[in-house]
Amino acid sequence: MATHGITFAHGIGGAKDLPISPELAIAGATAALVVSFTVLAVAWRNPRYDAATSGRPAPPWLARVVDSTWWRASCRTVGMLLALYTAMVAVFGKDLVINPVFGIFYVWWWVGLVPLSLLLGPVWKAISPGRTLNLLLAKASGGDPERGVFTYPERLGHWPAALGLFAFVWMELVYPYSTEIGPVRLWCAAYVAVMLVGGALFGNTFFERADPFEVYSTLVSRMSVWGRRDDLLVIRSPLANLDTTPVRPGLLAVMAVLFGSTAFDSFKDSTRWVQFVQGSSTSSYLLNNLGLLTFCVGVGVVFAAGCMLTGLGDDLRRRELPNLFAHSVVPIVVGYIFAHYLSYLVEVGQLTLIQASDPFSDGSNWFGTANLTVSYWLSLHPTLLADIKVLAVVTGHVLGVVAAHDRAIRILPKRHQLTGQLPLLFAMIAFTVGGLYLLFAA
Repeated sequence: MATHGITFAHGIGGAKDLPISPELAIAGATAALVVSFTVLAVAWRNPRYDAATSGRPAPPWLARVVDSTWWRASCRTVGMLLALYTAMVAVFGKDLVINPVFGIFYVWWWVGLVPLSLLLGPVWKAISPGRTLNLLLAKASGGDPERGVFTYPERLGHWPAALGLFAFVWMELVYPYSTEIGPVRLWCAAYVAVMLVGGALFGNTFFERADPFEVYSTLVSRMSVWGRRDDLLVIRSPLANLDTTPVRPGLLAVMAVLFGSTAFDSFKDSTRWVQFVQGSSTSSYLLNNLGLLTFCVGVGVVFAAGCMLTGLGDDLRRRELPNLFAHSVVPIVVGYIFAHYLSYLVEVGQLTLIQASDPFSDGSNWFGTANLTVSYWLSLHPTLLADIKVLAVVTGHVLGVVAAHDRAIRILPKRHQLTGQLPLLFAMIAFTVGGLYLLFAA
């Protein structure tokens, strides 16, 4: 889907974007992980992160603002206005590629949540239209938005969020009519309906654990400096904040969908996959479905195996390890999303802002942005772009190794604290090599 010279589909541009040696990048990244692990093994022998004590209180004036009723109401108002605008252009806008609903849906909402959550904390929780509608319905009925009719089942954990995220990436990457307005409208309507029913049944706990975008945004926000300790706003190092991630069923599944789908998005544009699909008698739709599922499940299986292949003797405890270490995948996901979508976010994000001023494609200029032009500065500096992408992938994996190491020396028996991490280190090296390979393969 293309307009104004920009391809409106995910992709990183492949080798033409990356004027550096792939072999050198992969070798350097692998060396960085091995060196990082070696340094940690020598210098980091005691756990350093503790959710109960880490972080220092934010400035009192900032805490008062963030916790004030007017601030929260302002955030909810912004979220509802954005939702209403999106609904308007989806329902009344023309079914054209210049309709801003596509950029809002695929770029601002999906990719834009990552930098916003890194900078500001759990953004979607603050502006979620689902939470706002649930609050309004609860007030109208005299209920409590925090409590629903039933208690949310603990065993469900984040599994509904993982399914919701998979439904989104399937729509984006596999469904052949993803750039037609009808399917986008239907997906959004189904999402809103599920959120309203879930909120009514289980209260705000449903949004915290099952809303795919709130779970996604909140997990990414664990890499920000903003956190909570006993409901007090605190400033922490990102890794200390990451360590406070609650361990729930389905957490690894969420990570696997986020990482696996982004990796498949790169792979499906590679020459090898395109030639395979074109030369196969099987439909491309079926192959892409199988490819997406394989990548998501494969990431989960590789990571789970890396966690479980340790010297720990208790089988039940061994099965718990993947979710206990799943938080260490968050920096990997963030790094790879930046590497994969950076130029896409910057350039198509600008285009969406331009299109937003003309919601009905009739030449309007509602917000004064219709006459702006897209800056291709990043694309015109391919070496810088390449360096940023490789650095994002490597940094994400190194931080993942640090997070996993701190968790390992806290929960593994002393005799297995180092050797028990080796299978997980090998899994992360595999992710690094695979991620960088895909950056060059598209």
